[in-house]
Amino acid sequence: MNFTESCEATGRRPGSAGSRSRSAPRPGPAALLLLLLPLLLPPAAAAPLPAAADSSGEAGLEEEAGARRALPDCESLAWLLHSRAARLQDEMCEKFSVCENSMEMLVRNNLNLPKVTEEDGCLLAGFDEEKCLRKLSSGLFAFQTYLEFIQETFASEKQNVESLCYGTKHLATTIRQMVINPDEVVIPDSATQKSLLAKLKSDKAWIEKITTHLILRDFTSFMEKTVRAVRYLKNTRSFSA
Repeated sequence: MNFTESCEATGRRPGSAGSRSRSAPRPGPAALLLLLLPLLLPPAAAAPLPAAADSSGEAGLEEEAGARRALPDCESLAWLLHSRAARLQDEMCEKFSVCENSMEMLVRNNLNLPKVTEEDGCLLAGFDEEKCLRKLSSGLFAFQTYLEFIQETFASEKQNVESLCYGTKHLATTIRQMVINPDEVVIPDSATQKSLLAKLKSDKAWIEKITTHLILRDFTSFMEKTVRAVRYLKNTRSFSA
């Protein structure tokens, strides 16, 4: 499986849409099977933008319905990305003995990776729908450069990391479309990405492996919180049918 679009294209800002969406059942086998389709499609097909609303308001209703239909895939995709990252963590431990209990982890935990905190409005207590969606999308876009780094340093799992990278970009773009003001989602520009990537590559081989583990660990944690937040949205009144 060769994904022609990987993390390098993240500097481009995807199209925006002001519609909102929600409704997400627990992913079952059928949902996960359908979920593989976006990973095989080019971005334009995988994340279509809703049509612009017309004066009758009918297009606006279509946008809302389309966004609602997208949310189950968001939850399923988040679970899939979480599982893949967790498996890659296991591979790092088995192949390179870089595991969670490695003492070196304490030395290299200064990567400033995206994290979901109480202030981001994604926790059940004080849940802030718009603020949380902005955080999730911004965080996923921020992870792109780190995942690109893993593509180059974890060569034996290159194909799996490529799919992780593309799936993350797809999810970031889809969630961004649910934000009322998509321009408020922070997307690192090309210069920022290049600078960060160069900094990550400057370390010695052993430190690179530790960095890879830490990225996968924090990405897995971020995806776990993303799943919880997306699932919670389906139960809010604003998304009731």
